[in-house]
Amino acid sequence: MKINELISNFTIFTTNEEQVVLDKLQAPCYYETFNERERRVIEGLVQKSMCSKFVKHGGMMVKRNEDN
Repeated sequence: MKINELISNFTIFTTNEEQVVLDKLQAPCYYETFNERERRVIEGLVQKSMCSKFVKHGGMMVKRNEDN
């Protein structure tokens, strides 16, 4: 069996709370616009590689990764 056959239907489990935050990330947003709980959820999503944090114009931004 080839590795491509194994990972073709690979999905990452997300909670309802994580899905709500992912739905808000349709476009890159400033990290500071989220409340403390959403920031904690975003940190978990970054660890799961479902979203990315980056610096732009001196501020931290968050964007959803394309393959979610």
